[in-house]
Amino acid sequence: MKTECMPFTAIPHNSRLFVDFLFDFEKVESFYAHRPNGQAVLEHARGLKFPAERRARVAEVLEKQNRGWGASEAALASIEKFRQGAVACISGQQVGLLGGPFYSVLKAVSAIQMAEELSGQGIAAIPVFWLATEDHDLAEIASATLPSGCELEKLSSTEQTGSDAPVGRVLLDPKIDALVERATALLGPGWVSEALKESYRAGESYGSAFARLFTRILAGTGMVLVDPLDDELHAIAQPLFTAAAERAEELDEALLERGKALHKAGYHEQVRVTPESTLLFSLEGNRRTVLHLAGDGFMLGAQRVARGEVLAKIAEHPEQFSANVLLRPVVQDYLFPTAVYFGGPAEIAYFAQAAVVYEKLLGRTTPVMPRLSATIISPAMDDLMKRYRLSFSDLFHGSEKVCELLASRALAPGLRDALHKTKDALKEHLEELRAELKGLDPTLVDSAAKSEKKMLYQLSKIGSKAARAELRQNEALTKDAHHVLTELFPHKELQERVLPGIYFLAQYGRGLLAELKTAAKPQCPGHQIIRL
Repeated sequence: MKTECMPFTAIPHNSRLFVDFLFDFEKVESFYAHRPNGQAVLEHARGLKFPAERRARVAEVLEKQNRGWGASEAALASIEKFRQGAVACISGQQVGLLGGPFYSVLKAVSAIQMAEELSGQGIAAIPVFWLATEDHDLAEIASATLPSGCELEKLSSTEQTGSDAPVGRVLLDPKIDALVERATALLGPGWVSEALKESYRAGESYGSAFARLFTRILAGTGMVLVDPLDDELHAIAQPLFTAAAERAEELDEALLERGKALHKAGYHEQVRVTPESTLLFSLEGNRRTVLHLAGDGFMLGAQRVARGEVLAKIAEHPEQFSANVLLRPVVQDYLFPTAVYFGGPAEIAYFAQAAVVYEKLLGRTTPVMPRLSATIISPAMDDLMKRYRLSFSDLFHGSEKVCELLASRALAPGLRDALHKTKDALKEHLEELRAELKGLDPTLVDSAAKSEKKMLYQLSKIGSKAARAELRQNEALTKDAHHVLTELFPHKELQERVLPGIYFLAQYGRGLLAELKTAAKPQCPGHQIIRL
């Protein structure tokens, strides 16, 4: 394995908040209590205190859930470590179809690596993966995209995506069998295809199917999965839900102030907060409905509800309430002694706001670190890139430019040399001309420089026209360009955000997890290009 570290500043679309969090922490330290490094995690883990009774109750739920999904002995051993006092290194993701995008696996690997690192330093730690089953955006998780030759094929499990129910409870219908058959045909025979067939079946929910798949592909790593939709976990977290309702105005005011502070510092709010916002959803039937502030009570949809009524309902039926995106990590860390959470850029931005909720409800904040970010380049793809002298950053310019770039490098040697020689000669002669003009009249130098830019631009246009002519005559160039983009920068996005983790595990086997774990060691503050 060969790796290249590309700083996040060179990756398109990263926010200023995320970049400063990594490279100029002093600018954001008023929003984050911990630096994003291993030492901060170690110090936080050493000071963690957690109620024994709560730990025991959570451990019971973990064992019940993970045994139900077919947990390995390593996962059950992690649960026992947790029961005996271990801290948790956590990441999590929505329960996307077929295991979700590759970054779901990268998140899991990040947690596994840090748990091993802490354990090696004398702090018992386990990796935990939080299944975001309480989300209700079915459209966001009900499809997966796999390469099919030089094209991308989208597989969708349902067209009915208007539900407001928690996605973890939505059942897969019989259509899933044909979808899995197509996915396994694209992946090819092997252990990943078998794991898919065992996990994604009619009658399973999106949550249970995802959990069964991750249980199989992460078997032996010690990873523990947790489904927050469990009624017992809601019962354990009931005091936190009660506090969120009782102190709704106080929390809202703190979040509004934090939003102002972020804007004043030149950053964005990842979550929009209004004067009517609360941190809670209520499950009405099978519909997840946001709770809004209204006078001294709440609005639940179009219905006004007294505060006492909401508090009584939380006390009696905590399973009917769930956290919004800013309370969710706080619930997580109420249930677990969390040493660190691994997230992507958006999640790290959430923490800048959620920190005020942490302080008010838990009296502490959890360190957050960027998950492993990576693009995998296969040997065949590496050869293709070398043939055309392509760098990874060349792909950021889009399909048309990549096609033109490949074509320009496939031009006949005589034509390519003639273009280079003409450019070099033009620069050389114009440099001599500027020197002579400077002696005659220095004011003419700027005019000559402008003319030089125009001449070089016209020459580059000739080169571009020649490349497009080459493209028209050589269809293989377009095919190669699409192949590179399909594998490495699909839909103008990083590979990890589009292609599923199972695609790479099917190609490289279980050994890929060990390679990724090595890459996850906090040595590269950026995106890793991994050549296997």
